[in-house]
Amino acid sequence: MPEASAASAAALPVVDAARIARLREAFVAAGYTADGCLELLGGAAYAALARSESVPALRATAGPGALATLVRMFLLQREVSYPQAALALPVDEALADGWLTRTVDGGVRATVDVRPYANDIAGESEAADAWIVSDLGCAVGGAGGIGSGAATDQGVPRGELVLGVGGASTTLANITVRRAVRRALDLGTGSGIQALHAARHAAQVVATDVNPRALHFARLSAELSGFGARIEVREGSLFEPVTEANGGDDDAGRFDLIVSNPPFVISPGGRFTYRDGGMAGDDLCRSLVARAGEHLAPGGYCQLLANWQHVRGEDWRDRVASWVAGTGCDAWIVQRDVQDPTTYAELWLRDGGDHRGPREEYERRYGEWLDAFEAAKVDGVGFGWITLRRAPEGAEPVVLAEEWPHPVEQPLGPVIEQWFARQDFLRAHDDAGLLGAHYRLADGVVQEQVGAPGEEDPEHVILRQNRGMRRATKVDTVGAGFAGACDGSLRAGDILDAIARLLEEDPVVLRDRAPGQIRLLVEQGFLLPL
Repeated sequence: MPEASAASAAALPVVDAARIARLREAFVAAGYTADGCLELLGGAAYAALARSESVPALRATAGPGALATLVRMFLLQREVSYPQAALALPVDEALADGWLTRTVDGGVRATVDVRPYANDIAGESEAADAWIVSDLGCAVGGAGGIGSGAATDQGVPRGELVLGVGGASTTLANITVRRAVRRALDLGTGSGIQALHAARHAAQVVATDVNPRALHFARLSAELSGFGARIEVREGSLFEPVTEANGGDDDAGRFDLIVSNPPFVISPGGRFTYRDGGMAGDDLCRSLVARAGEHLAPGGYCQLLANWQHVRGEDWRDRVASWVAGTGCDAWIVQRDVQDPTTYAELWLRDGGDHRGPREEYERRYGEWLDAFEAAKVDGVGFGWITLRRAPEGAEPVVLAEEWPHPVEQPLGPVIEQWFARQDFLRAHDDAGLLGAHYRLADGVVQEQVGAPGEEDPEHVILRQNRGMRRATKVDTVGAGFAGACDGSLRAGDILDAIARLLEEDPVVLRDRAPGQIRLLVEQGFLLPL
């Protein structure tokens, strides 16, 4: 991973727990929370902020009041008068600690972006207001979204910029398995978003990053959100900060949950610490997956976002699944999107703001991306998520790599946890065991019949989920009847015998062909074992 200098860290706000607590109290008193900002701005203006459009929010905060002042300072990064600031927060402490700075006009201006965050994912044991601290201009839009008054105008190298909440971080938070755990690791923490989520259901959280600025921002976010005592930050690349040698005890490198929104961008250089891993191709993501197993406690989960190369002549599923070999983990790999090399290069060139620079420089960098992809025989780049779980002792790991670009219902964490539980069930039951088990049809499953208009019998029957992954699968009439009868009261074999009598078919034949379909319906979540 690219290295980052600590030279600019001195300009960041001071981490003083008592004074930050008073700042948090002022935020709460003013209603400077996610709900409060939404109520003040309205849905349209709030949504516009996520697109880096500030005009609607400026109009909504033109009036007086502590909340309007805080929004203009920290969300919109506008200057306010000293008396206005003094009515909204302990202004002298904020100035002394570096949250605010005086302007030449006698007013005050924020030095960092402080954004209220609704941290209320289902399954988290605690729910409260949170705040994410990031570089000015970097709350959304990447390095390319930086505008006037941004961190780079204050001498912060672009490569060290620390981003706030984005689409990727929100996705990871929503797919993470939420259960009470002892230890969690946020690898590549950035401004600390995943660490804050984990702190709500983990007794201890270790947050790591190669960028010292990011670790400082993570500490600020943790203290401001009331989790400073539960989140520990460590500097270093990949798993180096949590190896036993650095941790100091035999259990130091083991975690019940590992989450990572890593610098997964497949780029020809390491220009931006927050996104570029500094390794060739997709080696950084491969390394994370290959080493995760040794850092997971029994039954522990590792969940990360990743990009992977589609190499000419290779099936991407086999290629990414091979990363899991030897880890001792079950794995569910989901590709959500794929882009050709030109589209991918353009996306990240815009993210870096290269499209705003000299045309010659933009074209040179564009050419470097395409040269790197051609040399590696890359036809496309996949986007998705990878979930690993330490497999039960002695069990043969299950690895599934699939493409699923369709809409899903978030949060997906409970669905992912249930998928791994069903793998345990299927691994423990042979065909006879499947027929002897009880099942329940999952909530939200509907049946669709497809056929020509006027035909008495459908050409085929489709079961469709309206929850979770929202899958659809084709079944025959026996499969549809079986699924519809699964209410948990009868064993699968007894249901099949009843269907055989109704259809006047041989029950032995139905029992012989049913286990394969039952296994598929369980694996995909249409049927839930009891």
